Amino acid sequence: MDHRPTSENTPAVAPRPTTGPTWPAGLDALAYGGDYNPEQWPEEVWPEDVRLMREAGVTMVSVGIFSWSLLETERGQYEFGWLDRLLDLLHEAGIRVDLGTPTVVPPAWFYREHPEALPVSREGVRYEFGGRGAICHSSPAYRAAAAAITEQLALRYAGHPALALWHVHNEYGVPVSACYCEESAGHFRRWLANRYTTVKELNEAWGTAFWGQHYNRWDDVRPPRLTPTACNPAQQLDWARFTSDAMLENFRSERDILHRLAPGIPVTTNFMTALSQCESVDYWAWGREVDIVSNDHYLVAEAERNHVNLAMSADITRSVAGGKPWLLLEHSTGAVNWQPRNIAKRPGELARNSLAHVARGSEGAMFFQWRASRYGTEKFHSAMLPHAGTDSRIWREVVALGSDLTSLGAVRGSRVVADAAILWDWQSWWAQKLEWRPSVELDARERADAWYAAGYDRHLTLDFAHPEAADLSAYPLVLVPALYLMTEAASQNLRRYVEGGGTLVVSYFSGIVDEHDTVHAGPHPGALRDVLGLTVEEFGPLRAGETVRLTGDGPELTGDGWSEWVVPRGADTLWSYADGPAAGHPAVTRHALGSGSAWYVSSRLDAAGLDTVLARAAAEAGLPERGLPRDVEVVERAGELGRYLFAINHTGTDARIPLPGDGVELLTGTAVSAFLDVPGNSTRVVHL
Repeated sequence: MDHRPTSENTPAVAPRPTTGPTWPAGLDALAYGGDYNPEQWPEEVWPEDVRLMREAGVTMVSVGIFSWSLLETERGQYEFGWLDRLLDLLHEAGIRVDLGTPTVVPPAWFYREHPEALPVSREGVRYEFGGRGAICHSSPAYRAAAAAITEQLALRYAGHPALALWHVHNEYGVPVSACYCEESAGHFRRWLANRYTTVKELNEAWGTAFWGQHYNRWDDVRPPRLTPTACNPAQQLDWARFTSDAMLENFRSERDILHRLAPGIPVTTNFMTALSQCESVDYWAWGREVDIVSNDHYLVAEAERNHVNLAMSADITRSVAGGKPWLLLEHSTGAVNWQPRNIAKRPGELARNSLAHVARGSEGAMFFQWRASRYGTEKFHSAMLPHAGTDSRIWREVVALGSDLTSLGAVRGSRVVADAAILWDWQSWWAQKLEWRPSVELDARERADAWYAAGYDRHLTLDFAHPEAADLSAYPLVLVPALYLMTEAASQNLRRYVEGGGTLVVSYFSGIVDEHDTVHAGPHPGALRDVLGLTVEEFGPLRAGETVRLTGDGPELTGDGWSEWVVPRGADTLWSYADGPAAGHPAVTRHALGSGSAWYVSSRLDAAGLDTVLARAAAEAGLPERGLPRDVEVVERAGELGRYLFAINHTGTDARIPLPGDGVELLTGTAVSAFLDVPGNSTRVVHL
């Protein structure tokens, strides 16, 4: 018995449509502005807002993102007059509009008619109306209502002269991505049937022979709801994939309506690529579906060096965009309001944050939001026009940034020059986070953060790359901080890379399982053992607070959290464990393969130790020592008009950096040669 599920819902896998334009229509400058929510203010305030926008140099604003209840006051009853007047006012001022489909906030009348569209938690609790994003993405009623309001907006505004960009929904995956209701269960079964075809294939993929979980019928399959002990990991991994895909179906539905009714206007949705912000979306898949990749980023305010997380998010976003220019659609002028301690930005930090995103590929800098709210949950969130008004530091910095971005208009269309790559896969992260792994210290995000910071401190500009799909041949150095899940295709990709002359550096607990969370046959690390020239006989997790010493070819290194019994099978030992459970065994190895080499790091090294290993590998890859001060960020963009060197000083001390040639510093108009002086807490951009 198979009983393949059927449905009239959109199929789980849709053909890729023709994409739209790749830059906001009519925007001939870097994007500068933010979310504009005029419905929170009397209409007589709007002209003053527009006057101040012009003073600040605003070029585009995002409108209508949370306005469904005002645009469709009851089902089929539309009130567009206020939005007509607003768009006309913005157009008269020369300000372009990123027009939102307000489908992140279904109105109260919708839930009155369809209470079943409210999402259900894994514990079986149905959420209530009153926040935002309370959506079951499998709900046919929600899908129909979202399509209807999107169609009405497209029909009315497709030809409006202010329209530059469509903004679908808002921050998919935040705050709720998965719904565990019966409608979602049926949708999940259809998704699985499309992926596996038969129940027999599903059983094989999920390893249901374990714990007697074998299925005979599709309708016996449920979401991974709360279970008395750890739930089937392959089931949970597929549920995470399904959750991302279900949201993507809804995005595609709205996007396709907009492409059909408003040709010539690109469509985006705001990602949240920082690993500190959203973990339920496979952005590699989503990046292929938008006309313009855009991103929201918010600092981890209390982090001592939160500019590193910012750089990492920007690099991930650029990589999801395939190296093409992208757009920062939201960040903050000052403090946010939803972190435990909402630290205010220091003088100059607003500009440094903004220009760091531009340095790493963004074609502008936009904020949440234009005018600070007086009520609601985000009334203490900073804005371009703060509660303090125009007689404030934030306003003066907003105006100054607008002027700076005008000076940088020539960088549009140029691309970031990267030194090396980091492999990252959201699906592997999902799999590694599941229950009953060998140690709670096995944290993929922590390793990604640590290895990125090590590259950042060596002043390497890093692309992120998909382990299976990316062409790695152009990178002299590729880092693998956490890749627990690795397919055969990814394994072959890395083998080709190393044999072709690349330098690969791999961290522990990588290459362990396949796409179904099934351990690769044979010794660990199954998918990587031939490339690394070694096997791992046994894992050696460490106790809390326990450290190990690594001695060998270089300074003594220190690790904690993890060790392994490594057995070389062709690899050379560079450092060995001097103590701990794996004492006497190799700890860091290097395997010559073809024209390249593959390095392996089997313990969680501290920052100094990781820097030591990466310095050796980078030198072998031919990457030069930059000799730049710590926390002075230097990134290059290159285009038809030349090269642009961004130097961002995150310290309070003035810095001098060498230049590869003569040029003009664009923010001051000063000619420079041989070196560039960058004052503390400031940014300089040289056109070479």
